[in-house]
Amino acid sequence: MKVTLKGKPLELAGDQPKVGAKAPDFSLVNLNKQIIQLSDLSDKPVIISVVPNINTSVCQLQTKRFNQEAAQIDGVHFLTISNNTKEEQESWCAAEGVDMEMLHDTELKFGKLYGLYMPEVELLARAIFVIDKKMNIVYEEIVPEIATEPNYEEALAAVKALN
Repeated sequence: MKVTLKGKPLELAGDQPKVGAKAPDFSLVNLNKQIIQLSDLSDKPVIISVVPNINTSVCQLQTKRFNQEAAQIDGVHFLTISNNTKEEQESWCAAEGVDMEMLHDTELKFGKLYGLYMPEVELLARAIFVIDKKMNIVYEEIVPEIATEPNYEEALAAVKALN
């Protein structure tokens, strides 16, 4: 699959999971050094917000928007994943007053498993996944132009329909 970054075509490595498929299970570490495994979150629907670099404007907008939404929706696990380091994520969260589940994928295990790794720029593609309690993907958006925001309304509507 190809996406663009400010108009420049980039290839995503691997296969991207599709709606209707089982969500590939993964484990990543959060800012509290806890291992978060997707399969352990089956008590509630999960929304995964993937951002290329937390220190860029569109990634900040996306993360702040989902942080605000997370505070207003009960019964949903919200995860933000980037391949920034733990320290970069901690610094950004502290500076912006954001308190949400941030997972760092510095080894790119999640990015490769979900087919979101862009080798040419060594970043993850911007994406949203909504996963139901049976671990099925019910919504996915891999943003075609990485420098633009995802469709928040569709992703939030998909997760709210599960409650």
